Amino acid sequence: MSLYPAIEPFHADHLKVSDIHSIWFEQSGNEKGKPVVFVHGGPGFGYSPEDRLYFDPAVYRIIIFDQRGAGKSLPTAELKDNNTWALVEDMEKLRIHLGIDKWIVFGGSWGSTLGLTYAIKHPTSVKALILRGIFTLRKSEVDWLYQEGASHIFPDYFDLYAGPIPIDERHDILRAYYKRLTSPDLAVRQLFAKTWSLWEMATIKMYPDPDMMAKVENLEWAAQFAAIECHYFVNDGFYEKDGWILENIGTIREHKIPGVIVQGRYDVICPTKSAYDLHKLWPEADFQLIPDAGHSSKEPGIIKALVDACETFKSL
Repeated sequence: MSLYPAIEPFHADHLKVSDIHSIWFEQSGNEKGKPVVFVHGGPGFGYSPEDRLYFDPAVYRIIIFDQRGAGKSLPTAELKDNNTWALVEDMEKLRIHLGIDKWIVFGGSWGSTLGLTYAIKHPTSVKALILRGIFTLRKSEVDWLYQEGASHIFPDYFDLYAGPIPIDERHDILRAYYKRLTSPDLAVRQLFAKTWSLWEMATIKMYPDPDMMAKVENLEWAAQFAAIECHYFVNDGFYEKDGWILENIGTIREHKIPGVIVQGRYDVICPTKSAYDLHKLWPEADFQLIPDAGHSSKEPGIIKALVDACETFKSL
């Protein structure tokens, strides 16, 4: 199946979730329909209007929100009190605010990370999980993309990413970027936000997409995305130990939460091993390995698998 036609939200607002942060959210589709929450990637990527289109608007009440500091949430790019556990509780506050008993959680990339973490912490709030481009935020996964691994597949774009970092700091590129993305100098922050973001936009599909790479010219978006993402990864996702998600998958199984795992075989950003490791620990979930896709949720095989999953869960 293909994406549904474009729709507009019937409601949008900010929800104050802390003394500092207010998250932006919208609702579209059927106001009395089955609730589904879309969890965006990054962290820091923000939502896109196309994110509404995986769901039948006649059936689903589609909730989309920008996580702390991202998109239309306020304050923009704020790192204080911005961590995984705060985002998990923001999701729960949003569910309660909207009067929803249980919802389907739909997330890709970092959205799969946050979706899994939310389901582990609040299993009775989750009706089902639809996950794509699995990222469990283990150190090996972060090192693969930002230090060495993906660099062997996209060496030309990796040179553009690592090139601005002095040679004597390249043993830990992540921390070198964090220092510059949090610099008091706006020009420095913008330069490194752009090169960080370009690396990910260049590797997001099997074939580099000029439209995705052009996104980095929006310096406000690049600054949000790069600073928030680097903040999370330099802090190991704020998990108490490496591999926390996989070690706690038993909670999802114990509560018999149904799930679909969609993974592009040639995903360079979140390699297939993470999805496969999740599949082995959660065999009840429907594992779909798409043979001709990378990381992007907008590749044809990925779109079909995600829309089909949403069609299947109409009956829940």
